[in-house]
Amino acid sequence: MKKHWWKVLCVGCLFYTIIGGFLGTVPRLDILNETIRNLYFHVPMWFCMTVMFTVSMVYAIKYLNNPLSKYDIVAAEFANTGILFGILGIITGMIWAKFTWGDYWVKEDYKLNGAAISLLIYLAYMVLRSSFDDEQQRAKISAVYNIFAFSAMIPLIFILPRLTDSLHPGNGGNPGFNSYDLDNNMRMVFYPAVIGWILLGVWIANLRVRTRTIEENQENLNA
Repeated sequence: MKKHWWKVLCVGCLFYTIIGGFLGTVPRLDILNETIRNLYFHVPMWFCMTVMFTVSMVYAIKYLNNPLSKYDIVAAEFANTGILFGILGIITGMIWAKFTWGDYWVKEDYKLNGAAISLLIYLAYMVLRSSFDDEQQRAKISAVYNIFAFSAMIPLIFILPRLTDSLHPGNGGNPGFNSYDLDNNMRMVFYPAVIGWILLGVWIANLRVRTRTIEENQENLNA
């Protein structure tokens, strides 16, 4: 039971997020109104995506230093999980944008475009992996590409939007969430939400890693 404490924490945080997200009090702000509750879902999903891609990149480097199959599996499955949460982040962001900015996709917003480009780069990573039959060649080239993808994602999402005009809070001169909109009641839900979504991502990725490991072991036994 002790080794599963983080799974209990994950379920508890997500349950608390859902209850607090729909029943908790939020500031009454112009334009945002009740849509600000999406902060508990959209933003933590992006946090989770970033963590997944970071872990994937670290294991890609570890594979290049020590080409073990387990490192390649971890890198691939954390990248896949990161893509999942990236897509969920874009979907929740599009819904939020429709109610606050008047359109599902604002072409002039650099962060939206940067996020889309980043996900396309990682989707190309999946295509790249499926194009090789030789496992070692696939793992090595994928590891190099993984590092490139992460290096491209950071400036596209976290740096360039701050240097240009953006509707997102904290970018392009647009003030970030502060005590005016993210009050203490919201913080009590937001921080557990970040923890819960990240732990859920780790949980999903670990399950995928274990499944892939079992499949690989079976293939080696049958070979």
